[in-house]
Amino acid sequence: MNQRLVAANAALAAGQREVAIAEIIAAIDADPEQPAQAYRVLIHQLYLTNQLEKGLDWSAKAVSRHPKDVELWNLRGVLLRRLRRFDEALAALDEASRLDPRPLAPLVNRGNIYLDMGEPAKAEAVFTRLVRQEPRNPEHQRQIGRALLGQRKREAAIVRFRQAVALRKDYVEAWLDLAGALHDLHRDKLCEETLDKAIATLPQEARLHEAKAVLFRRRGELRKAEAYLQEIRPSFETAAWLHYQLGGVITEYDRERGNIHLRRAVELDPHKLLHRMALVESLERTRSGDEGAHIEEAYQILKATLAQETLTGPAPLKIGTEVLIRVCAFDELDRLGSFRDVGRLWAESGRHTALLKQLARVRTPEDRSELLEQHRIWGRNTEAVAAEQPLRRPPPRPKDGKMRLGFMSSDLRQHPVAYFSLPLFDHIDRERFDVYCYSYFQGQEDRVQRYIAGRVTAFRWNPDIAARDAAQMIADDQLDMLIELGGSTHMNKLEVMAWRPAPIQASWLGYPHSAGLSTIDYFVCDPFSAPSRGELLIEKPLMMPHSWLALGRVFSAHHPLADALPEERKGFVTFGTANNPHKYGREVLRTWARIVAATPDSRFAFIRPEGGTPSFRQNILAAFAAEGVAEERVIFHTVRGQHMPYYNEVDITLDPFPLTGGTTTAESLWMGVPLVSLVGEAFYERLSYSILSNIGLGDLCAADLDQYAEIAMRLVGDRERRRDLRNSLRERMRESPLGRDAEFARDFYDMVAKAVADVPASEAKVRA
Repeated sequence: MNQRLVAANAALAAGQREVAIAEIIAAIDADPEQPAQAYRVLIHQLYLTNQLEKGLDWSAKAVSRHPKDVELWNLRGVLLRRLRRFDEALAALDEASRLDPRPLAPLVNRGNIYLDMGEPAKAEAVFTRLVRQEPRNPEHQRQIGRALLGQRKREAAIVRFRQAVALRKDYVEAWLDLAGALHDLHRDKLCEETLDKAIATLPQEARLHEAKAVLFRRRGELRKAEAYLQEIRPSFETAAWLHYQLGGVITEYDRERGNIHLRRAVELDPHKLLHRMALVESLERTRSGDEGAHIEEAYQILKATLAQETLTGPAPLKIGTEVLIRVCAFDELDRLGSFRDVGRLWAESGRHTALLKQLARVRTPEDRSELLEQHRIWGRNTEAVAAEQPLRRPPPRPKDGKMRLGFMSSDLRQHPVAYFSLPLFDHIDRERFDVYCYSYFQGQEDRVQRYIAGRVTAFRWNPDIAARDAAQMIADDQLDMLIELGGSTHMNKLEVMAWRPAPIQASWLGYPHSAGLSTIDYFVCDPFSAPSRGELLIEKPLMMPHSWLALGRVFSAHHPLADALPEERKGFVTFGTANNPHKYGREVLRTWARIVAATPDSRFAFIRPEGGTPSFRQNILAAFAAEGVAEERVIFHTVRGQHMPYYNEVDITLDPFPLTGGTTTAESLWMGVPLVSLVGEAFYERLSYSILSNIGLGDLCAADLDQYAEIAMRLVGDRERRRDLRNSLRERMRESPLGRDAEFARDFYDMVAKAVADVPASEAKVRA
C-alpha cells in the first residue's frame, strides 16, 4: 500500500483527521490512479469535518476516475444534499441506483432529501418501500413517521414512532419524535409519560431530560420546569444545555438570577450560538443595575458573533434585530435581511413579538400592505394550531340581564396599559356589566393590580398556564365579549384569542396594529386614529366617539412644572424625545438633526436609558454630526421610569414616525411640552394625531416632512405660545375627552353594549 495511505490510516486511528486528509490528498496528487477506497475515505473525512465544498470538488474527481463506484456516487449525493443542491443530489443518487439497485443507502438518502425539500408524500413512498424490505429496521420506521408527520398525519406517525422505539429501546431520536407528535396533538400528559418512560430506559440521556423541561416551559409551567431542572442538576452540573434551560426559564421572573445560568452556559460551550444569543437577549432586556452597560455588553457579544457567522434562524434574527435597534446600528440591521423576508420568517415561526419592530421600518404603501400580510401569516398559523384542539364549550348560561365583559392583559398592573384602562375600572357600569380580568403576569402583585382586582367581578391571575388552558378558563366564564389589551408584549398570550373563547372579541390599547387573527372581530379606535383607508385594518373598527383612550388617575400624580420655559432659563431651545429607539430610523434622526441644525444654538435631549450605552451615544452623535450638529448639542438623560421631571428640560418634543408616540405623547403634553407629529395612513401613524386633535392642537400635526419641520420652527419662534401651553396644557387635557374619564367609561361601555346587541344570538352561538 502507498506509504502515505498507510500514514493516513495511522492518523485516523489516532483521531488526527486533518493529518489523514492531507496524507490522502498528497497520495492522490502523486498518483491519481489510487483505488476508489482512498477517494471514499477522503470524501467521508471532508464531510465529517464540514469541508463540504472541498469534499464536493474531490467527489467530482473521484467519480470521474471511478465512474462505476456506487458508494462514491452516494457520497456525492450526500454532500450535495448538505449543500442544499437537491436536484443535483437526486441525480447523483439516481446514478448510484442505476449502477446497482441493491444497496439501500442511496434510497435512504433520497427519502431524506425529499424531507428536506418539504415533499413528505414523496418521502413516505420511499420509506414505505424501505420498510417493506427491512420491516425491523427502526430507522426506516422513524423516517416514515417523520414523512407522515410532515403531512399532518400525526396519529399514523405516532404508530411508526412507537414501532421504532419498540424495535430499539435506546433510539433517542424516535423517543423525541414520539413525544413531539404527542405534544403537537396537545396530549401533554401522555407526552410527559412517554418522556418519563424514555428517561427510565436511558437515565443519562441529556436530550430526554431537556425535552421534559421544554415541555413544562411550553405548557407555561415555568416554576415546575425550574424545579425539574434543579432536581436533575447534580447529574448535569457541567452541561451547558442545563444552564441554558435554567436561564431561559428563570429570566421570565428573575432576570438577574437567570443571567447567571446563561453566562454559565456560554462559559461551558462558547461556540453554541443558541446559548450565546440567549444571553444577548437577556442582557438587552435586563432593566436592573446599569442598564446601559447591559445593552452594551449584549451588543459587543452580538458584534463578535456577526463577525464570525451569519444569523439565519428566526430566533437569532429576532434577538439580533432587537439589540441593533437599541443602539441604532442601522447599517448592521439592514444586513440581517429585508423587511419582507425577515418579517415573513418571524410570522411563519410564530414570533409575533418581533413584528412590533417592523412598524417603524415601514416606508411605502407596499410596506404597509406587506406588514398586514405578515400579521395574517402569523394569524393563519396560530388559528390552525388552535383548531387542532378545540375548546369544550359550556352550555349557554341563563341570562340574568347583565353582559359579561372580559379584559385580557398581563399589564393590568403598574404599566401604561393599566394607566390608560383605569377609567373603565374606576367607573364600571355595574347595572349592565359584570367585568372579568385575565392576567398571566409572572411578577409580584402591585397596588394597581390589587386595586383592579378589588373592583371587578373576577380577576383570574394565572402565571403558569398554557395558552389553550387559558382559553378554556375564559370560555368557562361564558363572556359576551373579550377584549385583549396586551398584544404580544412580554408575558401576554395573544394566541389565546385564536381559540375564540368569547363569541365577540376585540383588540384595544396594547398593540398599535391588527393582530392578524380572524377570530378578533373589532379594533377599538376613534375618528382620528382610525386608518384613512379601511383595508389597513384586518378587524372592523369599533369606534369611540372622541378618543380611543383616556388618562387614568396616574396622570393626576403631582409632577411639578418648572416656573419658566427651559429656553428662558438656559438661553437656548431644547428639542427632545422619550420614545423607545425601536421607533427611530435613519430618516427620523436625520429630520430631528436638521431641525436642530436650523435652530441656532439649540439642543436635542434623549430621555432614555440607552443614553448610558456607549454605542448608542456614538451612533446618535454620528447621525447628528452628519447634519452639522456638534456633539455638545446632543444631551443624554440616562433614566428609566423616573423620566417625567426631565420634560422640564425640554421646550419642544419631536415625535418619531411612522410609529408615533402614545404614552410618551400624553406624558409630554401633561408636562406642558408641545409636540410635533407626522400623520400617516395607518393606525400606528396616527396615535399622537388623535391625542393632539382631542385637546385642540391638531395644528401641530404635519402631513409631510417639510410641514413637520415648518411647524417645529414656527413653535421655536413663538415663545409666547409655548409659555401659554406650558401653563395651560394640563387643564386643557383635563377638560378634553382624554381627561373626562367618567364620560370616557360611559362611552366605552355603551360601545361594547351596542357591539354585543348588534350580533344576533344565533350568530354569537355559532361563533362560540
